[in-house]
Amino acid sequence: MNSLKVLSTGAVVALAVVALAAGGPRTPGAAPAEYLYLWTGSADSTQPDFIAVLDVTEDSVRYGRLVTTLAVPGRRNGPHHTEHELPADRQLFANGYTAGRTFIFDLADPVAPRLAGQFGDVLGYGHPHSFLRLPNGNVLATFQMRHEAGGMTPGGLVELTPAGLPVRSSSANAPGIDPGLRVYSAGIVSALDRIVTTTTDMGGYHVASRQLQIWRLSDLKLLRTITLPTGPAGTESQLTAEPRVLSDGRTVLVSTFSCGLYLLEGLAGEAPSGRLVTSFPRKEGTYCAIPVMVGHYYLVTVPAWSAVVSLDISDPAAPREVGRVTLGPDDVPHWIAVSPDQRRVVVTGYREMRHRVVIARFDPTTGGLTLDARFREAGASEPGFRMDDKTWPHGGNAKGIPHGAVFSRP
Repeated sequence: MNSLKVLSTGAVVALAVVALAAGGPRTPGAAPAEYLYLWTGSADSTQPDFIAVLDVTEDSVRYGRLVTTLAVPGRRNGPHHTEHELPADRQLFANGYTAGRTFIFDLADPVAPRLAGQFGDVLGYGHPHSFLRLPNGNVLATFQMRHEAGGMTPGGLVELTPAGLPVRSSSANAPGIDPGLRVYSAGIVSALDRIVTTTTDMGGYHVASRQLQIWRLSDLKLLRTITLPTGPAGTESQLTAEPRVLSDGRTVLVSTFSCGLYLLEGLAGEAPSGRLVTSFPRKEGTYCAIPVMVGHYYLVTVPAWSAVVSLDISDPAAPREVGRVTLGPDDVPHWIAVSPDQRRVVVTGYREMRHRVVIARFDPTTGGLTLDARFREAGASEPGFRMDDKTWPHGGNAKGIPHGAVFSRP
């Protein structure tokens, strides 16, 4: 009798379904499967928020197609920021800012996301915003505020295990600190034993925040609070946003939502300061937002130009524009994240981008940016993946509002 086993018709169908979910049959030597995760709010408050999985495998016939979704508990969580890249343990922290809840997605099986945990306030700190991986593998979370007997005070930093359990914390509140200060995002500067945090209030009550806070990484001690200087427009330093550590591991650039870019100096010393090195125009009602680092290039969204811009920061004191991808005139790009091979950038945003995701192609040798025309739905007249015309695998057909977005890991 032949040693080969004959598969039943049902087994063949089952294998075909699995292959389709994973992007279709793979040929020997083909590029590994790649996916894009979209942390998505529901425009209908009676339907759940969810994470969506798209196939973005370069040689897949299903490039840009929806694979699956996973709904999260509750309603109106307000999906906001995730980690900026998928960590090595594939446990993705994602905040539902409106509800003050954080969800932990297990993405070990890239086409079958699983909710591994969730949490709300931690040690009295509320409304977490950003999550970064520490050198020890734990998660550093910024919390906007802290519950005190007399009301809300400035938040702080909390170190969490990958399962979301608290390890230690430190308050941003100190003598002389504005009680309206809210901790927004952070940059970890391991080489200098420092953390840099920004102070934008997500509630919009502390609209002119120009402060940064400097902490010691080893014990989370708050060392000092500094104020960024204004620029020619007088507003460039307002609404401090995202610190980014350069490839040397010691230099930090800090963006502001008011479209300024500041170089930090003297970070390891007693008198750190910030210096405005470039700025962009700001259109009323919009904000420059999320940057990413790719080698010696700094990519950032500039809504006034409806664009993502690439700066050469070989000399961080003199950034130089080398690339730009311009979207539709009513598109307001906000969030960007880069793929592991550093050749694609996912973009989500507001207004005409509220229910749409696009991908830009990035050239890591020149810093050039172009729109990925292939990333589009079948029969679509424009690139991108729309989230306002779907019946979702988890049920319902509410318009999706994507915010945080990250690529899978190889």
